[in-house]
Amino acid sequence: MGRPRTVRTAANIRKVKQRHDRLRFFLCRKIARDLRISLRSAQRILKDDLKLKSYKKNTQPKNSEAQKAKRFKFANWIRTNFRKEDTLRFLFSDEKMFDIDGVHNSQNERIWAPSRADADVKGGIRLVQKFPKKVMVWLGACSKGVSPLVIFENGTVDHEQYIQEVLPVALKFGNDMFSDNWTFQQDG
Repeated sequence: MGRPRTVRTAANIRKVKQRHDRLRFFLCRKIARDLRISLRSAQRILKDDLKLKSYKKNTQPKNSEAQKAKRFKFANWIRTNFRKEDTLRFLFSDEKMFDIDGVHNSQNERIWAPSRADADVKGGIRLVQKFPKKVMVWLGACSKGVSPLVIFENGTVDHEQYIQEVLPVALKFGNDMFSDNWTFQQDG
């Protein structure tokens, strides 16, 4: 039979379950500290007794239905109009906005739930803004390497600035990699 449980008792299991049901997400360390039990005992209650798993938050862009349809149409157009050899001569490029406001530590922010679907319902998806106002960078990539980085410190880029600062870098990099037979694909 063994010795009676002193930490993983029905009362502690009930307290952890109530906290799980009440809160969207929580730290296992905080539960252990609040109940005055070890971290490993708190993890065992969550995993073994409550049959929960730890899930990281997924990050996904806020795409509109129009953006999704446009991406789908472009993917089908590429698939039907280009051979694989042609796609090796593409220079793909994109800009990315970096900010210090929405810093997210995916290692520490976990959702405890029985399944991924339940984790998503309990806040397991972290939505991000597409254009926060901070620093924007541009980068091109192809089958042969990565272009030099272009940094825009004022945040946003208008078409004149793009033509003056990005296109010369893309043109030089594309010509250096593929001579004169290549395709520039800018952001969909």
